[in-house]
Amino acid sequence: MSKDQYILAIETSCDETAVAIVKNERELVTNVVASQIESHKRFGGVVPEIASRHHIEQMTITLQEALDESGLSLDDMDAIAVTEGPGLVGALLVGVNAAKSVAFAKQKPLVGVHHIAGHIYANRLEKEFEFPLLALVVSGGHTELVLMREHGSFEIIGETRDDAAGEAYDKVARTLKLPYPGGPHIDRLAAEGEETIDFPRAWLEDGSYDFSFSGLKSSVINTLHNAKQKGIEHKDEDVAASFQASVVDVLSTKAVRAAKEYGVKQMIVAGGVAANRGLRAALQEKFETVDTELLIPPIHLCTDNAAMIAVAGAVAYNQGHRAGWDLNANPGLDLELYSNRTKLSTE
Repeated sequence: MSKDQYILAIETSCDETAVAIVKNERELVTNVVASQIESHKRFGGVVPEIASRHHIEQMTITLQEALDESGLSLDDMDAIAVTEGPGLVGALLVGVNAAKSVAFAKQKPLVGVHHIAGHIYANRLEKEFEFPLLALVVSGGHTELVLMREHGSFEIIGETRDDAAGEAYDKVARTLKLPYPGGPHIDRLAAEGEETIDFPRAWLEDGSYDFSFSGLKSSVINTLHNAKQKGIEHKDEDVAASFQASVVDVLSTKAVRAAKEYGVKQMIVAGGVAANRGLRAALQEKFETVDTELLIPPIHLCTDNAAMIAVAGAVAYNQGHRAGWDLNANPGLDLELYSNRTKLSTE
């Protein structure tokens, strides 16, 4: 590149209002995240209307903070990227309209980004991609194995058929009366407990890379209910350890098998559950014997943030993708359709 390229990105798909700036596709300039956890904690989960209202309140504040931290102005940006989906429609709309407003006011190109593509590209802030690669996406709403043969190309080879792993974590946490978000609390308890309960593993059909965690979640709930009726006590730490062992076993085993079958150079872990210590340890142990490089992002890049959207947006921008002023929130945006859609122009 003859001059430095700056991409500003906005992410509001769920309950974090985030703005980031990335330089030359891979260099993080600033990454500001305004969390809403305290507002949703009392409800045991994200309330969409509350999330949308908080995004409206925080949007301009977060944007200004990111610019102040970077020492740059909107005039310095080469393009504005924004999460267009999937996510909560009201929350997405706040970010999409903010990005359109900034892009229109400054006459900058607008780029729509898929949220999961962003999670995958968060790893590129740490290490350059080598293709072909596989991404294990594990979050509150998604559990997928995604094959990438080149930049911007996403092929789903396995996905959840019911509950995503993060969703199962939150539901089990509620059963154990743990605060929201439940994942980190389950992970903490699991480290203190032992696998004393043999919860099921849903391997599905031979050769399948799909996932299913609904049965596991139900098994945990039924086990605790039956134990209570019989006057049997299970330590929360042991329940957490047993539950997590099942989830981690399935995720790590299928990831290793897929890496071998597809002969990939890298296995990328992405999404909020990538912050789980049990999963990180299991994957690191299993991939020691596999000729595939394992990439797991630092904790602050696992959860929702705009840096990941900026990186994915920079790639899309440099491939010629442009969104029109009619860009809208797309809560059900398909990852494979996103990677294959026709290039748009802002003109």
